Amino acid sequence: MHLHSAADPASLSPQLIDTTGELLAAAGRRNHRCALVFTGTRDGCRAAAEQVLAATGLLAVHWFSDRAPRGAEASQGAAAMRLLGTELDALVFDAWSGFDPNAFGALSGTVRGGGLLLILAPVLRDWPGYADPQNERITVFPYAAEKLSGRFVARLVRVIESDRQVLCIENGVIRSSPDPLPDVSVSAEAIESPCRTADQQRAVEAVIRVATGHRRRPVVLTSDRGRGKSAALGIAAAQLIRQGRGNILLTGPGRESVDAVLRHAGGIRFVPPDELVRSPQTADLLLVDEAAAIPVPLLESLLKRYARIAFATTVHGYEGTGRGFALRFSRVLDAHTNRWKTLFLETPVRWAPGDPVERLVFRMLALDAEAAPGEALQDAGVDTAVIERLRRDALAVDERVLSELFGLLVQAHYRTRPLDLRHLLDGPNLSVYVVRMAGHITATALVAEEGGFDASTAEAISAGRTRPHGHLLPEALAAYQGLVQAPQLRCARIMRIAVHPAVQRQGLGTRLVEAVTEQARCEGLDYIGSSFAATPELLDFWTKSGWSVARLGIQRGASSGSHSVLMLRGLSEQGRALTRQAGERFLAQFPQQLCDSLRDLDAALVTRLLRRQAGPYPVEPDTADWQDAKAFAFEQRLLEVSIGSVWRVVCHALMTGQGITELDEDQLRLLVARVLQKHDWPTCAQRVQLPGRPQALSLLRAAVAKLIR
Repeated sequence: MHLHSAADPASLSPQLIDTTGELLAAAGRRNHRCALVFTGTRDGCRAAAEQVLAATGLLAVHWFSDRAPRGAEASQGAAAMRLLGTELDALVFDAWSGFDPNAFGALSGTVRGGGLLLILAPVLRDWPGYADPQNERITVFPYAAEKLSGRFVARLVRVIESDRQVLCIENGVIRSSPDPLPDVSVSAEAIESPCRTADQQRAVEAVIRVATGHRRRPVVLTSDRGRGKSAALGIAAAQLIRQGRGNILLTGPGRESVDAVLRHAGGIRFVPPDELVRSPQTADLLLVDEAAAIPVPLLESLLKRYARIAFATTVHGYEGTGRGFALRFSRVLDAHTNRWKTLFLETPVRWAPGDPVERLVFRMLALDAEAAPGEALQDAGVDTAVIERLRRDALAVDERVLSELFGLLVQAHYRTRPLDLRHLLDGPNLSVYVVRMAGHITATALVAEEGGFDASTAEAISAGRTRPHGHLLPEALAAYQGLVQAPQLRCARIMRIAVHPAVQRQGLGTRLVEAVTEQARCEGLDYIGSSFAATPELLDFWTKSGWSVARLGIQRGASSGSHSVLMLRGLSEQGRALTRQAGERFLAQFPQQLCDSLRDLDAALVTRLLRRQAGPYPVEPDTADWQDAKAFAFEQRLLEVSIGSVWRVVCHALMTGQGITELDEDQLRLLVARVLQKHDWPTCAQRVQLPGRPQALSLLRAAVAKLIR
């Protein structure tokens, strides 16, 4: 293919246009894509991109830019996500508008084989110092966005410069050109439409078998991005609808993440995962897309409630990783299903295997990051563990350590995105702690410093007049708990903590938290805290480290299905006073919230959240309360007559722990459901799997009797 440039004095040289054309033609024969990086002035980059696109004659072109040419198809920010699932001949990614890692990772996957990815940027050596508009997303008060480190972009530059398949053009001159590759043409497999690959066809057949075969035999589809697994769910759903099995539900971490499924089967209904658990519905089939971005406890609840489920998830990608998901979820599948099947889709649907652009994007965003192999840690004793605070300048240039660290974070947390990599390297108030064993990263904690505001700003935060970005703990304590002094104190927030699966339950997490706490104390911080999705296991972990509950969110997170909990540990005298006040304020409201906004909170969480290591306790039964509770326990009084006294006795017992060890799980569950959450008798009987009110009442009397001994 020979491409002709326009007769324009500012046009690119014919040699450059020809080089681009030859590169594109060779890539097209392999069904691969080309990456071009234009650097220089902003106007020069845009003009060069326009000339190349005009010469190629490519039709489906999209600009991710806030200064796209007039008449061009363009988008910026979240609006660009509507392109997911569509196909482009060329994507122009304008880094002058800000390098959004999430958008770059997602949109690069829309370019089909034979297409172009064009990146517009400052001269590579100057790019790390450019005042990137995206810095606003990761900066925090009082840091200026233009003062951020630039480590993330410096790493992008190193990746681009080291890639031998990228054409780099600086101010209209070729700076580096791709190495020649042997000319190979790609032969297509014979597959049935509308599937694009044999892998996708097998996936569609597997999903249909879930709906038509034996119950409780789910399938798990996994792949890298761009393999058509989401489309496979939609194609299977469309075929089932044509067969008369139209009651198909779809769920995922968010409505925007399932567009690729709906594009192939518009007749199915999207329901958020937490709603599917709260209000179970009948379905011929439940499709769960991007399952790794949904917490495993929520997926487990779906497995219990729905007999026919197909899961799909990304192994590497901006929604997280299927590798960690597989480790966590396989045990759950074994426990709740008769038999389950996993299917890995290897063949890309839009380009041929070995695509250089995919490899480039993976390296730029560390989408191929992997935690240390488990076998490398088998002989490493925890007594050899060394805890250190990393220098991020060194981390940014050490690809092995960065891969193990980021891979561990991706594996441990159900929602990690490329922007998190940028925050890891450039977040101005962030510290990175790691545990090393046998030369590998085995645990990590990301810690942000927050607070330190003056009195007037602290008062404005408390009154809701201002919300300085990046100060979650002080803002929550001031705005929701009324602790006006919280923003004035300095604190450390543990944003994320992860321990390698091969060395879990050996005390490494606790040791890491202690090390971070001690460092915060040495630096003169007043308190340390964290906010996370509440589970019994996590509450036990943090409580064991001496932390106490300060706040519980009253609504469940749509993606996690859990309430967020905020826990603190005081370090200075002022910090300890704040922690004590926060705990008292939480406990003053929490018992009443249990019969209001938190009526469906799990009993295992309720008992842990009410527990206090020391008084004073906001609920203290008097002598009459104990007598009334005793009368109820021994069938001398109705619950409805003595409910106030029984409520105070139960609250006090759960706060102090007195008599609680005598209760079995059903008794605890019943005390919480009937006495604290005020559920009716049929609901309570159902929760402890009893026939009805008489049996539930008998069990409740026995439970109260144990508390008053």
